Amino acid sequence: MTHQYQFLHAEGGATPIKGWVEGVPLESEAHQQLRNIASIPFVGPWVAVMPDVHLGKGATVGSVIPTRGAIIPAAVGVDIGCGMAAVRTTLRAEDLPDTLAQLRGAIERSVPVGNGPGGDHRRLPDSVETRLTQSGLIARLDTIKQKHRKIRVDKIDKQIGTLGGGNHFIEICLDESGMVWVMLHSGSRGTGNLIGTYFIERAREELSRRTLGFHLPDKDLAFFMEGEALFEDYVEAVSWAQDYARANREAMMARVLHEMHQRLPKFRLDKLAVNCHHNYVQREVHGDESLLVTRKGAVSAQSGELGIIPGSMGAKSYIVRGKGNPESFCSCSHGAGRRMSRTAAKRQITLKQHREATAHVECRKDEGVIDESPAAYKDIDAVMAAQSDLVEVVHTLRQVLCVKG
Repeated sequence: MTHQYQFLHAEGGATPIKGWVEGVPLESEAHQQLRNIASIPFVGPWVAVMPDVHLGKGATVGSVIPTRGAIIPAAVGVDIGCGMAAVRTTLRAEDLPDTLAQLRGAIERSVPVGNGPGGDHRRLPDSVETRLTQSGLIARLDTIKQKHRKIRVDKIDKQIGTLGGGNHFIEICLDESGMVWVMLHSGSRGTGNLIGTYFIERAREELSRRTLGFHLPDKDLAFFMEGEALFEDYVEAVSWAQDYARANREAMMARVLHEMHQRLPKFRLDKLAVNCHHNYVQREVHGDESLLVTRKGAVSAQSGELGIIPGSMGAKSYIVRGKGNPESFCSCSHGAGRRMSRTAAKRQITLKQHREATAHVECRKDEGVIDESPAAYKDIDAVMAAQSDLVEVVHTLRQVLCVKG
């Protein structure tokens, strides 16, 4: 296997940083953030940087951070378990109606969207979501709550099967042969955010009581050490949030497929389905060493493993198969990656430009989604070219409908 990474930092005995960033921009602030991470003694044997890399809170989005005997909650982030799901249907492009506006409206009515009150269920969830929340998730969360009473749990039954806002989406896509796919992107919603925020703050509190034998360059890189009670509690909470995020995607997918089944007589599900996290931590063995691997905006790409790499709301997306490249800890990018902050996008991208970039997609074309416009993201083709030794493309998808919160 050929390797196309670049050494972004490997001097003076510091932990090396290997980046798959050829042909894609790497902002100087993100590069410094990566050096900060690599300076921590328990990080290593190296840090892997994906081509969608950009500045994050504490840790860089689009990075794979292996640690020995410690976890950095801010490296996992607050959207714990965020990820993608995609299913192929038996529909073809010609089976879709000439206008998709009614289908978009139906999906938006069925799946609550947004981060405000409109993004929650206004009634008890239907039987699909109820069965999912009763599959042990509520009991597990009660156990976590008993140990950490400051964690709020009142959102769990209101947000299962809801999309959220920001870069989360539901899409209808066509692949290279005209087959119709359903793809969506979301995570553990408000409860996962509350868990992440709570443990990041607890890690900072612990940091103030620690005697470090090294310099920690950013308080957001505060950590828990293996063997500590908070380490085990955090692992338990992260595991819950990851499972809740997966259940949330399954619940939303069930609702979207129901709406399609009601309106498209030829609709049937095909066998191919993918559901993968891209904000999570788990124990893995690499090079005969047991490591805690945090993927912040990165997808597992073990040999033969299917994954999803979405573009922006007007660009292509990809179903990929991992090559199991050990240099990246068997990982790949989780998307195109931002090239503009949300503030910069709102300032620089005009409504006319957004409408032109999404002319082929049935989607929102108002100022409220300017920060998600294609120009705010890196070129997905360049991102894919930079990681050709990490994944192979199985299907290329193009959006024809996009729901945003």
